[in-house]
This record gives sequence, C-alpha cells and structure tokens, in this order.
Amino acid sequence: QVQLVESGGGSVQAGGSLRLSCAASVVTVTTNCMAWFRQAPGKEREGVAVIFGVGTTSYRDSVKGRFTITKDNAKNTLYLQMDSLKPEDTAMYYCAAVSMWGGCSLGRAFTYWGQGTQVTVSS
Repeated sequence: QVQLVESGGGSVQAGGSLRLSCAASVVTVTTNCMAWFRQAPGKEREGVAVIFGVGTTSYRDSVKGRFTITKDNAKNTLYLQMDSLKPEDTAMYYCAAVSMWGGCSLGRAFTYWGQGTQVTVSS
C-alpha cells in the first residue's frame, strides 16, 4: 500500500513563496508518474503540475513560470516550489501518483492520493 503525506502548506501574502513536500512510503513502477492537484472551495479539482521519467514536467498554464515541480528519488519525496503566489492559488493541494504505464499527464486517473495541505494566499 502506497502512502503519500503532504506538508509545507500555510498562509502567505500575495507575491510570497511556499514549498510543498510529499513523502511517499514507497516508490515503485506503480508510482513513477507523480503530480500535484488542487481544489478550491466550490470548485472542481484541477491538475497543477506533473513529473515523470528523468524529470520531464508539465504545468497548467496559470502556474507556468511561477511553480516548479521536482522529485528527489533518494528521499522518495516530491516537491512543489510555488513563487509569486496569487490569491487565486488558494486551495487544498494534493499529491498524487500512478504508474506511467498508459502515459503520464494531468489528465490521467491517479491511483494514490495524499490527504492534502492547505495553501492560503491573501491580497
């Protein structure tokens, strides 16, 4: 059973930065496609960034140039560096993982999910 545990959320003012972390209990071929999602109150969950292979990444347009997804395989940890934060980035952020078999993108149905970490950006 794969467990994902997020941390690093908090409250910041617009323009500030946060780094989210997601510790995976195990990294196998079933979890080699990893991503960050977010869900704001009253809105649908949306994909933020995905990483696979030796570091191939993809981002939703609204965070390009501000967010960076990385992975430390030695520590089984996924990160999301968030800079130039905006109030519209306020949401619960979730880490997710799935096997790359079948492709790796934000449109995939992810198998494993963390419990989420709250990010609040004030203007």
